[in-house]
Amino acid sequence: MTVVFARVDEGLGEFALRTLDPDADAALLHQWVTHPKAAFWLMQDADEARVAEEYRRIAAHPHHDAYLGLWRGSPAFLAERYDPAHVELVGLYDHQPGDVGMHFLCAPVDTPVHGFTRAVLTTVMAWLFADPTTRRVVVEPDVRNTAVHALNAAVGFEVVGPIAKPEKDALLSVCTRAQFEAATDRPATDRPATTRTEGAPA
Repeated sequence: MTVVFARVDEGLGEFALRTLDPDADAALLHQWVTHPKAAFWLMQDADEARVAEEYRRIAAHPHHDAYLGLWRGSPAFLAERYDPAHVELVGLYDHQPGDVGMHFLCAPVDTPVHGFTRAVLTTVMAWLFADPTTRRVVVEPDVRNTAVHALNAAVGFEVVGPIAKPEKDALLSVCTRAQFEAATDRPATDRPATTRTEGAPA
């Protein structure tokens, strides 16, 4: 499988994203998305076959894709990007050219690592902004997911307001390149020499 992006975190080492195989990765993803800590992923009752089916659907979608995140070479998180003009937010917000939607999920662990989730989110954001056509990242987490709201704010997201989606009440938030750079105190384009990127958001 192809690594599409890698970033070295000063405290936690290398994070990377690789292409996701819906069938080969289904068992691992099933463990993650059905864990109680992943309740906001809305797949608590899914079996492995349904998880594989969902990620085959995403892989085939022209405006949505998913990647497996690695930490120090081992699977540790999931990242999705989508075009909000076609997926998730159609007709629900003021879409602008260069908008890219994002979801991320960290694998459940028995012993949390301090700063890990923020490092994952910073990696995902740096990956999205590595594409020069990305002007804003748009997210729509559940309004009740206060932990993610705090993380989003920490990397530069600004709350637009609540929106009603079919599956949840969401808190629409956006982050420009400049906001991300200011929040993380480094240019999004100033990536380590180990960074590798390919492709572009749909």
